[in-house]
Amino acid sequence: MLLLQAGQGFGLAQLFFPIAILGVFYFFIIRPGQLKEKKQKNFLDNLKKGKKIVTVGGIHGKIVSIDKRVVLLEIDRGTRIQIDKSSISFEMSKAYN
Repeated sequence: MLLLQAGQGFGLAQLFFPIAILGVFYFFIIRPGQLKEKKQKNFLDNLKKGKKIVTVGGIHGKIVSIDKRVVLLEIDRGTRIQIDKSSISFEMSKAYN
């Protein structure tokens, strides 16, 4: 008789905890990552010649030209390097304002 009563407790209350865990996981881990990724993609799509940027590796420079995937940076007078567009971290003028 005791076993029968213990097994009857399965219902919506027991489903609430796993669903709540999934909801917290989504809103605190997955969604912020998606928003950050979308913001970074939008930033990279709107890069323009002449902007001062910082790469992921910490190199500061000014954009000389932009292709589809490659950016030419001037890091000093007469010193230019090619970097992949995805290695740009942020715009320098916005970071210090």
